[in-house]
Amino acid sequence: MTTIGLHEFPSRNASPLRLLSGLCLLLFAAATFAAEPLTTPLDHGWQFRLQPDDAQAPAHADAAQWHAATVPGTVHTDLLANKFIPDPYVGAAEAGLQWIGLANWEYRTTFDAPREALQDARSDLVFGGLDTFAEVWLNGEKLLDANNAFRTWRVPVQGKLHAHGNELRVVFHSPITMLLPQVQAMPHKLGGNFPSPYGDEPRDAMTANFARKPGYHYGWDWGPRYVTAGLWKPVRLESWNDLRIDDLQLRQDEVSEASANITAIATLDAMHAGDYRLRLWQTAPDGTRTRITQRDIAVAAGTSKVSVPMHINAPQRWYPNGYGAQPLYRYELELGDARQTRARIERRTGLRKIELHRDPDAQGRSFYFEVNGIPVFAKGADVIPFDMFAPRVTRAQLRRVLQSARDANMNFLRSWGGGYYESDDFFDLADELGLLVWQDFMFGGGMPPAYDNAFRDNVVAEAREQVRRLRNHPSLALWCGNNEEEVAWKYWGQADELKTAEPAFAQKVWNGYVQLFGHDLREIVAQEGGGIAYWASSPSDDLAEVANTPTSGDMHYWEVWGNPAYPPTKYLEITPRFMSEYGLQAWPSPRTIDAFAIRYEQSIDSPVIEAHQKFLAGKGNERLLKYVRMEFGEPKDFGDFAYLSQAMQAEGIELAALHHRASRPYTMGSLFWQLNDVWPGASWSSIDWFGRWKALQFHARRFFAPVAVAALRDAQGRTQVSLLNDRTRALRGELHLQVLTLDGKILRDERQLVELPALSATKFADYADADLLGKVDPSRTVATFDLRVESEAPTRGIVYFRPAKEIAWPDPNLRTELRRDGDGYALDLHADKLVRALWIDFGDNDAELSDNALSLLPGESVSLHVASNAGLETLRQSLHLRSLADAVHADPVSPQPK
Repeated sequence: MTTIGLHEFPSRNASPLRLLSGLCLLLFAAATFAAEPLTTPLDHGWQFRLQPDDAQAPAHADAAQWHAATVPGTVHTDLLANKFIPDPYVGAAEAGLQWIGLANWEYRTTFDAPREALQDARSDLVFGGLDTFAEVWLNGEKLLDANNAFRTWRVPVQGKLHAHGNELRVVFHSPITMLLPQVQAMPHKLGGNFPSPYGDEPRDAMTANFARKPGYHYGWDWGPRYVTAGLWKPVRLESWNDLRIDDLQLRQDEVSEASANITAIATLDAMHAGDYRLRLWQTAPDGTRTRITQRDIAVAAGTSKVSVPMHINAPQRWYPNGYGAQPLYRYELELGDARQTRARIERRTGLRKIELHRDPDAQGRSFYFEVNGIPVFAKGADVIPFDMFAPRVTRAQLRRVLQSARDANMNFLRSWGGGYYESDDFFDLADELGLLVWQDFMFGGGMPPAYDNAFRDNVVAEAREQVRRLRNHPSLALWCGNNEEEVAWKYWGQADELKTAEPAFAQKVWNGYVQLFGHDLREIVAQEGGGIAYWASSPSDDLAEVANTPTSGDMHYWEVWGNPAYPPTKYLEITPRFMSEYGLQAWPSPRTIDAFAIRYEQSIDSPVIEAHQKFLAGKGNERLLKYVRMEFGEPKDFGDFAYLSQAMQAEGIELAALHHRASRPYTMGSLFWQLNDVWPGASWSSIDWFGRWKALQFHARRFFAPVAVAALRDAQGRTQVSLLNDRTRALRGELHLQVLTLDGKILRDERQLVELPALSATKFADYADADLLGKVDPSRTVATFDLRVESEAPTRGIVYFRPAKEIAWPDPNLRTELRRDGDGYALDLHADKLVRALWIDFGDNDAELSDNALSLLPGESVSLHVASNAGLETLRQSLHLRSLADAVHADPVSPQPK
């Protein structure tokens, strides 16, 4: 802190020049004293190396030299940028890169300290994210031992800085080699997730549970094993004299149509006690800026809080997608005096009232979210990390995927607990797009050592930071303790094995679990979360005796796809309160597959294809082929296998999602696994790593439409038809039933006016096959249900009475015309006969279609918008159409390379 004593004032006999000089010094000192905190980014000049004495160094001597590094970044991406490793996403590189996770890595940079950092009373080095076990050294002095990738680390460095040439070093220790001796020494091990197939750690001594590090780095059934390290978030130097504002909470005490009562709560870090003038500004959604208050306050030294109540008449309320707009208010808080601002902060929020309802009824208890008094049916998907190396994820990449979610009529995403707490960019976009977010704490599976007090304290500090960081986002709907850890303990054998081996230790493990997920995290959310609900685990009934039950709480349902691998019609027998996971796999588009596997490598059991199929340790194509065969029979080659996998996935998930929606209000949520990908490969995603939509995403836009018809045929041959309305007003429309042959002969044609109450699912009819078919051939006949409602997109349900493999699909005689249309192109399609699962692509050319994965009735025409930078003739030549008529064959052959 700069101080000015009486002896510094010039004497009465001083010369005019000396007087002027002294006055300038005085003004400079006063300005320095009054300046706002200074932030200096430390993101340049970084180098990295494999530590020369590391066990991996003899085999990788070049990596043990200093090389340029990127911060924020990871060791894998730095090795890739320096051409020491191949692209981790191409071919079958994974096995050869496991040495990286076993090594210790060192990063360094030098920087000059700003004058203010040397003069100010306080300077902190701030590390936004250190992954994970890291030593931090400044000018040869050790400052920090970090042990949590999810925490911000702030280290005071006043008095430790030089004007020039400060050396900052960070040493990252391998989490595997660091933790393995501790885990191996345990007489009885805790259950983990996915054992490594590469031998970098023993299968019976998995270390991931013990590290506060993204769990997916250790491999999952949709992504590779790359146990990376690095400064994965920004590093900065902060300096200040008076005070800084650490946080601004915008607590929504009451929000209604008439008014909103908000409390702005600023957390201050003051070097000394003092008097300040506080100003609070509001910028309304229309851009109008208003000063809410100005008042003088006394601030105590150290950490303190100041609260400012606000009242807003007729607030513009925030709504989820499909229920209203997403207006956002911005608030700026300043502390200073009459002349200058000493510190400022700004935050943004949307005004809404959100509640999780758990109301008892005859079957159990409800589970649904109410926003501004509207019960919201949650439509969406689970979100995993967007890349194996998080610093590579851009805002544009996030926007593309989240905009795709909104475009598919989703209103709800679940941010899964095996990755990392999503970025501010992610939540800002969710706020803007009206996507509610269920946020897991970062526990993705496998029992953590929560019985250990130090481990639990570390998690509590992490949780408090993250809850504070995210609490102003109107999109945040729920905090959840973990993913699948309760059901793993209760039903997957973990508890039984440990109870048999060591009952006392098993009880200790469970007691630690209850303490962390039943008490500690719940208390933090209650204290810091601003009224957001807490849920102990997913799936669960919030630590009730029975978890993953249809009568109460949320469910994950994996008996379709997982064991015992029931057919998709089994979805119709499971009616949950809120389905937070279910899914079917599919391969991405040919262009995405081509990015990591050349064509001759593309066969169902080739090494490269198996390397990008993580289910069942690379043998997941056997399961996927089982599901393709159930409906479509044997694909003739890998290209048809990939195409049919997408058709199977889309139709199966559509069946489940529409069943969930038709079960409203008993069921109030349907989140399929999963929205996005962490790398290019086979997975449950609806959008691949490049942002390309699979067939499922196009289907989702239809089956999540606000107004839809569900025509669901079960395994017994009964079809239930329901009319779905998520609008807050009643609607009227027409339902058109047709029974027709594949070549267009109309056997039945009925129209009926229908009413759809607000926020409802209405059972319309229940048909046996005979009711619809009479005596006609079920393998040549379909039933269609078309719902037309004014101002809503038309919606259709098609009922097939036999598996696709038992149907002789006629050549639809598709006719196409591609033409210029405004700022893009129009693709006109006409089918003479029924076409199912029509997929349109343009080869290697980027082109986005307004619709795809279509079925067209005999004689039907449709016009699609095509956006592409390619020329008209190029698109015409590369246009490719594929339907079941091309891929389902009466004389099947084994899949071979294409």
